[in-house]
Amino acid sequence: MAMRQTPLTCSGHTRPVVDLAFSGITPYGYFLISACKDGKPMLRQGDTGDWIGTFLGHKGAVWGATLNNEATKAATAAADFTAKVWDAVTGDEVLTLAHKHIVKSVNFTQDSSCLLTGGNDKIIRIYDLNKPEAEPQEITGHTSAIKKALWCKNDTQILSAADDKTVRLWDRNSTEVVKQLSFDMSVSSMEYIPDGEVLVITYGKTIAFYNALSLDMIKTVDAPASIHSASLHPDKEFFVAGGDDFKLYKFDYGTKEELESYKGHFGPVHCVRFSPDGELYASGSEDGTLRLWQTAVGKTYGLWKCVLPEELVSENSDTIYCTPAAPEIKA
Repeated sequence: MAMRQTPLTCSGHTRPVVDLAFSGITPYGYFLISACKDGKPMLRQGDTGDWIGTFLGHKGAVWGATLNNEATKAATAAADFTAKVWDAVTGDEVLTLAHKHIVKSVNFTQDSSCLLTGGNDKIIRIYDLNKPEAEPQEITGHTSAIKKALWCKNDTQILSAADDKTVRLWDRNSTEVVKQLSFDMSVSSMEYIPDGEVLVITYGKTIAFYNALSLDMIKTVDAPASIHSASLHPDKEFFVAGGDDFKLYKFDYGTKEELESYKGHFGPVHCVRFSPDGELYASGSEDGTLRLWQTAVGKTYGLWKCVLPEELVSENSDTIYCTPAAPEIKA
């Protein structure tokens, strides 16, 4: 019997959702933060999509958002020329870090002591959150706006992607470029997987996988549409991607075969990420919603319950409906 994917829809945002991130698994479950052009990043329970709170304080579109592993701190990057650090438990603003242009990317070190930022002024900055009054360490070299900057190799190196069509690997201490990748077009997204040191890069219709330490290519996969974001499953069995055609694609990582595609959004998909336990993936779209999708369709997990009601099963039916208990989660 075929299984029908039924995503959970998380509404509440009023503009396109452009970035999202999960925390690690905590004693209270795991959490999801979303960045939106409405300037109001939201925190949700990761496995259900239930709204927890909204971080209020930015005066422009929020382009990037992240949580630390413990989900005690959040950071956001915005068009008001600031990055902000928040207490993710109380929702209080802890710190505002002024920049000279739009900020696009924020990323905590593993111990949450430093914050990495990047944006339209082409400069990577490292802020010591224990010394907020100190000037940040600055790393220059990109010739266009930085889209993403991520810690890697136990926070000793930095990966950055920019509109200058390059991805660069930097040494944190020397601030020198260790390796560089050049592309024919701007990179649309970048994901770093510490377990196995895998770097996932999307550009055009291509999803590319690299060794994050050497920047040697592992493989590339071409998708049916222009892709804005991709995410590799924690077990590296498969990966998902979304882009211009409103669909979510799931591929086998080993064979590169397209396994499934789902349409649920009513606009281009801007961001997609697997949950830390790999049981679901979240997508954010131009349509202003987040959607949560089951990795294994039909499994009872979170708000999904696999049922075989008699009225849904007939002699002509070969579909099992795995229905969410609450299909729309509102803020």
